[in-house]
Amino acid sequence: MIERIAASKIEQLAATFKSVAVTGPRQSGKTTLAKALFPEKAYLSLENPDVRRFALEDPRGFLSRYQSGAIFDEAQRAPELFSYLQEILDDSPEPGRFILTGSNNFLLQQNISQTLAGRVAILNLLPFSTAELFAGFNDVPDEDQLIFKGLYPPIYEPGIPPEDWFPNYLRTYIDRDVRQIKNITDLIVFERFIRLLAGRNGQELNLTSLAVDTGVDTKTIQSWIGILESSFIIYLLRPHYKNFNKTLIKRPKVYFYDTGLVCSLLGISSVEQLPLHPLRGALFESLVVTELVKQRTNAGKPVNLYYWRDKTGHEVDIIIDKGLSLVPVEIKAGKTVNNEFFGNITYWNKLSGATKGYIAYAGNQIEERSNGITVLNWFELLKRDV
Repeated sequence: MIERIAASKIEQLAATFKSVAVTGPRQSGKTTLAKALFPEKAYLSLENPDVRRFALEDPRGFLSRYQSGAIFDEAQRAPELFSYLQEILDDSPEPGRFILTGSNNFLLQQNISQTLAGRVAILNLLPFSTAELFAGFNDVPDEDQLIFKGLYPPIYEPGIPPEDWFPNYLRTYIDRDVRQIKNITDLIVFERFIRLLAGRNGQELNLTSLAVDTGVDTKTIQSWIGILESSFIIYLLRPHYKNFNKTLIKRPKVYFYDTGLVCSLLGISSVEQLPLHPLRGALFESLVVTELVKQRTNAGKPVNLYYWRDKTGHEVDIIIDKGLSLVPVEIKAGKTVNNEFFGNITYWNKLSGATKGYIAYAGNQIEERSNGITVLNWFELLKRDV
């Protein structure tokens, strides 16, 4: 089993809170990790119709079997159980009694906020990070291989080819998770919407354009975006809020959490197609952005990432808000450093008064420039505390 960085945070939370909820996309390794960390606890999957029926029809009788605690997988499938869990948790000071997992963040968060607020800690577990997959490796992983394969655990253990795994994953996701959140009648249109969105990966989210191309209204698109976000298919990178006396773009940028899924949706069937693909730059940017997100979620920290763009076309891919300082990061898919890499960060630093920044690119050269900008490989950036 590949060691998960989030394991230590989950153990820490379980020693403090009465219950811990581990959320994340389907097949991100939540169940495997929960079983490994809490082998003494009984494991119940509420996806199982018999288990779910028992839990819903006789919740007291169901929970009485697990007085010492349990792992409840896909807990959002039995929302009525949460009120009875609240009663049990309130009657006992024991920490880490129940471990809840779920692939539907909206439904799980909704139930937790209604009944278990203050009694449960929540941690998002995303697919493998490069820090987990390449722990102890000094060599930079091949970014095209990573982009094509993505980082979902089944691609690596047991090693299912991505061209076989992703279409089945998408079908399961639409049939199960999408139906749970909202009863969408025309799943073919919803699937077309996901494929259209994949072509906009790394771009500003334009609801009107998506609505026209999909053939539905903007309210429907907004609702569907919410579904994809709450089930960890996409991540919306919000614009940074400081104005600096410029008119700013206020729409979020949309990134898929996994580039392998984007490749599958775009019909990229082999890694050899990537180097000349028109969306390779956006895919590379998506890889780096989501790795920065994983760094924070694995540590149980807020995601303090934004982007910045004004209406004259100046843009910085990532602004890391550290509270007392702002750190700009530009992401470049090229392997050769050129002067164009520096323009946007230099411009933004003059506006904001920032004194440093990073350019993460696909080459191996490291440069510490006199203007405070550091050029380094994207994998090296992830090793630094930025």
